[in-house]
Amino acid sequence: MVRALCRPPPQAAEEKSDRMPTFVYMTRCDGCGLCVDICPSDIMHIDPVYRRAYNIEPNMCWECYACVKACPQHAIDVRGYADFAPLGHSVRVRREEDKGVISWKIKFRDGREKNFVSPIRTTPWGSIKSPADYEAPSPDALASQELAHEPEALHIAELPALPPRQDQNGLT
Repeated sequence: MVRALCRPPPQAAEEKSDRMPTFVYMTRCDGCGLCVDICPSDIMHIDPVYRRAYNIEPNMCWECYACVKACPQHAIDVRGYADFAPLGHSVRVRREEDKGVISWKIKFRDGREKNFVSPIRTTPWGSIKSPADYEAPSPDALASQELAHEPEALHIAELPALPPRQDQNGLT
């Protein structure tokens, strides 16, 4: 009797699994671990017995799609939000490095599909300098209110600044 009270009814368990943010198609997953490496919440893990990825804490998922885009086998899916896909839909996200794009495919309940494609980068590969390629900042630069490489990176002579305010006593 106690056991029956502790166990949720079958339909409640099914409803909860329908809301799980990320889920892995076990037949597609090869256990490479890229999703584990990229997950900002550190909730994607590899099952030690089956060598397949799984989400250890679905409620903590940020739904950032990082694991979905990183998976080379396209084994991870995430439910979509109602603001861009209605109930009963499916969403597929793919990182296609050979084309240099991330593509989103939304399939509606009635069979219609919408495809969205956006570039992975807006600058050429290798065009962004590494932090190690810059000189160390001077003590004056460290004390400055400007961000690193301002105003040079903005291609302006100097940043605009408001004049100092004075209070009623003439103090700034």
